[in-house]
Amino acid sequence: MRILITNDDGVYSPGIAALAQVARRFGEVRIVAPDVEMSSASHSITASRPVTYKHTPLPGGIDAYRVNGTPGDCVMLGTTLWENVALVLSGINIGANLGNAIWHSGTLAGAKQAALLGLRGIALSAPATDRGQPDFESLKPWAVTVLERLLAMPEPCLINVNFPAKAPRGVRWTKQSMRHYDGKVVPGQDPMGRTHYWFTVVPVEGTEEGTDRWAIEQGYVSMTPVNLDLTDHQQLEQVRSLEAWKNLKFG
Repeated sequence: MRILITNDDGVYSPGIAALAQVARRFGEVRIVAPDVEMSSASHSITASRPVTYKHTPLPGGIDAYRVNGTPGDCVMLGTTLWENVALVLSGINIGANLGNAIWHSGTLAGAKQAALLGLRGIALSAPATDRGQPDFESLKPWAVTVLERLLAMPEPCLINVNFPAKAPRGVRWTKQSMRHYDGKVVPGQDPMGRTHYWFTVVPVEGTEEGTDRWAIEQGYVSMTPVNLDLTDHQQLEQVRSLEAWKNLKFG
């Protein structure tokens, strides 16, 4: 099985190297990742300029290429220039991708691009620690466990995986946390006296049991199935029923 690996932290991230080492247990591995950090790039695709694809072998004999583009670009190029890819892994991201963060996550975008191409896509993330990055060595056995479970599922599938900050208690299937946020724009000044702005958010509601955020807070690995269809089917049926009722009543 050919396994393509990408991320949004860049080709030299220790997280993508750790994931490649784990993925070698399951098949032939190739990394195709951005040449620089593309965090929060969401599912953007480079359309206004050409992109480059450069061979960048990594320590340990990992076959890798760097792209001056987004995670979505990387998956498009990787699956085009390396035929018969069966699985796309994205991560392991330095920083969790929980709840509303999946809307702007470049990590999840890599897995979503795979799903759009009819392939299995799995995004993996872990929160930063006091030392600045996750302990990837300790996460490797759990990454193996997660991949073993997910690869046993019928394909295709799109799964968002998050590891807790400390040694996991186990694995839980979860739904996306849907907390609302109070957005803030905080002004400041750079050393030259120029005004700049930070965007911050503060959650309004608490964490709902059974969600991805709840699982991480309880010390579990969270696995959330994600759907590419953004249609609000309940709302759609409601408006269709209302229109049908109006047509019946008023002709």
